[in-house]
Amino acid sequence: MKTINKLSFHDIESIPPLIKDFLNHGIEGFKESTFSLDNFEKQIRTKQNSFTQEQRNILFHVLQSQLSKLTLSLQQQKNLDDLKISTTFTITTGHQLNLFSGPVFFIYKILQTIKTCSFLKERFPDYNFVPIYWMASEDHDFLEINHFKTENNYYEINEKSGGAVGRIHISDMSFISEFEKEFKDTVFGTELILMLKEAYKTGNTLTEAISILVNRLFSDFGLLILDGDSKALKSQCISIFKEELLSFDLKRFSKSKVDSLTEKYGKVQVNPRDINLFYLSETRDRIDFDGQKYFIVDKNIEFTQEEIVLELEKFPENFSPNALLRPVYQEKILPNLAYIGGNAEIMYWLELKDYFSKLDIPFPILIPRNSMLFLKEKLLKKIQKLDIKIEDFFQNFTIITNNKILKNNDILALLEEREHLLMDNFSTLKTVAENTDKSFGNMVKAEEVRQLKSFKKMKKRLLYAEKIKQKELWERLENLFLDIHPSGIWQERIYNFSVFFADYGYEWLETCLKEMEIEQSKLIIVVI
Repeated sequence: MKTINKLSFHDIESIPPLIKDFLNHGIEGFKESTFSLDNFEKQIRTKQNSFTQEQRNILFHVLQSQLSKLTLSLQQQKNLDDLKISTTFTITTGHQLNLFSGPVFFIYKILQTIKTCSFLKERFPDYNFVPIYWMASEDHDFLEINHFKTENNYYEINEKSGGAVGRIHISDMSFISEFEKEFKDTVFGTELILMLKEAYKTGNTLTEAISILVNRLFSDFGLLILDGDSKALKSQCISIFKEELLSFDLKRFSKSKVDSLTEKYGKVQVNPRDINLFYLSETRDRIDFDGQKYFIVDKNIEFTQEEIVLELEKFPENFSPNALLRPVYQEKILPNLAYIGGNAEIMYWLELKDYFSKLDIPFPILIPRNSMLFLKEKLLKKIQKLDIKIEDFFQNFTIITNNKILKNNDILALLEEREHLLMDNFSTLKTVAENTDKSFGNMVKAEEVRQLKSFKKMKKRLLYAEKIKQKELWERLENLFLDIHPSGIWQERIYNFSVFFADYGYEWLETCLKEMEIEQSKLIIVVI
């Protein structure tokens, strides 16, 4: 395996402008929330002064209980014990409980979290840094997580859904036999099959399944796995949840940021609701307020103000933060310095800066995760043979393809020559016409537009004709794009990690870890 390129997010067309501006310190008020050693030094001091020993003890006991069924490595046990010490901090990433981890970027974000902790330990040796994977066990959209895809197959499970997905017990294991057929003859296929069978046993919850899988992959790296579906942890957020119910705090105190981001970028990633909490029963349903009473949407459950406050105080575990309130919950209960997430995650975290200030909770450093692309040697040779660059596949590839089809085309050259001559002639004519009469000047401008449209139509028709004439080249370019972007999407968002692990095993994990960038957000391209 050999890394051939590391493309900065700034050089990739599809990276959202908001992310590029955030990384460039182009959004007012967020410079201290970007990656730098100075920012980490400040964050350590801030978090140390705001996170109490009592909170550390609660976190330790919750994690100790949640991890009790797993076999912990010596590094995991050390990290767990270190959380009781005031000089220990966490770096966190989070993800849904996708079947067998889902798309492979799940692996990348955890590895970046692990490597960031090692990086910080080297720079700040007096402190400890613990990588945390936060399980999104309370999400209720089962259809988002019930599947994964390999190069050859699509796998899914079918279970009764509607409640917190982490509480779903596994009964459908039909996908395992099909997976076994696909991978049994690969180098590390046996290892993959054992992982799958160990995690997805009948009766295991999806929370237990992902915990087992993630622990098997990352225990030696010291990763700790945290489930936010915990009464002890939510008890620390009762006052925050109460103000959310009574005063709609998140929406009120994020409005300024939401408005400014909307004005500059057209929209925000997630729009806050009046109440950003769900109610957990056998299902997970939104809490709403009609001005008189609180009610659970789609359920026959109502509360007066006094009743819902009492319910919260007695049973905080029944209240579940949505995507926007979860970051606050996370930062409240962890001695956390930074969050590593995908672009969409980072974009909704940015909405919350003022709300964090209102709650007097330190806003973390935000790190857009790295992306990775693994190319087969044979595919790379095809790309090189066509004299195009791998980075071209991450620009506007339609333009790249069209330019390739029309390269050295005599007719195009003649059209462009005549088009430029036309523009030059009209430039002189417009100046004279405007000095003669305004309406005459406008007529000349309109005629220029009409004639230039004709040139545009001719070039478009020429491209169409050349695509037919060079059909083989055009199809090769299209197929190459789909080889790099399966289903037209980045590879990491389609394929499961098993695609790569099957041939390279833990060496693949080590390569990902080694090549992972820490101080910058990049797309890392590796040939295998």
